[in-house]
Amino acid sequence: MGMAKEHFVLVHGEGHGAWCWFKLRWLLEGSGYRVTCIDLAGGGVDPTDPNTVRSFKQYDKPLIDLISALPEGEKVILVGHGAGGLSVIHAMHEFVDRISQAFFVAATMLPFGFQTDEDKNDGLPTLPENEIELTLGEAAGDPPTTVALRPEFQRERLSQQSPEEESVLASMLMRPWPATAISTASFEGDDERLNRVKRIFIKTERDHMLDPEQQDSMIKKWPPSEVLVVDTDHSPFLSAPEQLFNLIVKSL
Repeated sequence: MGMAKEHFVLVHGEGHGAWCWFKLRWLLEGSGYRVTCIDLAGGGVDPTDPNTVRSFKQYDKPLIDLISALPEGEKVILVGHGAGGLSVIHAMHEFVDRISQAFFVAATMLPFGFQTDEDKNDGLPTLPENEIELTLGEAAGDPPTTVALRPEFQRERLSQQSPEEESVLASMLMRPWPATAISTASFEGDDERLNRVKRIFIKTERDHMLDPEQQDSMIKKWPPSEVLVVDTDHSPFLSAPEQLFNLIVKSL
């Protein structure tokens, strides 16, 4: 495949934004690839208040709009991290013929999103109450509208192997994420159609956010084309960007 022709779309996970991909974007663009990093609703510098994002469709609208606007015949390579895997799956359901490959970097990889409690056990981080801050809904009994990792736990959960100054920067840029919108993501369709897209899962062995056991469970239940392993934290785009870059380009 011609290097200059491929277009990567990088999709952040919960609490993050387009900013988290800066190292991988630099490496990809330096090798001649086109790269788009998006902010989902309420993420990064998107102006939406994440507490107002109540559905996954609303949360994922920036990605769907981007792919909808692609020139006729153009395909993209999607790379999702964490809950960004749900956005990748959503796009695969909507635009299977516009996606040439899909990479899941320690990402939620469930063909129909969250259909069962078992899906949630596999695909959502399990975070102790003392490590998170909740914004509660307007009425008594409403689920939280957003969840945020407390700053003192962010490095240990997300980026314990990354340079410390980058963990500090990340803590300044992290935002609460729309908990209900993400945890209720579900899609209709058939996995045979989805399997037309080559999927690569990149497993993070020292992940304290999405446990390796959770990743293994999703891999076993919906085997991808290829499984690659990095001995890193949840954020290899910060802790091992060159290794992540090399794994991705070698799998094209």
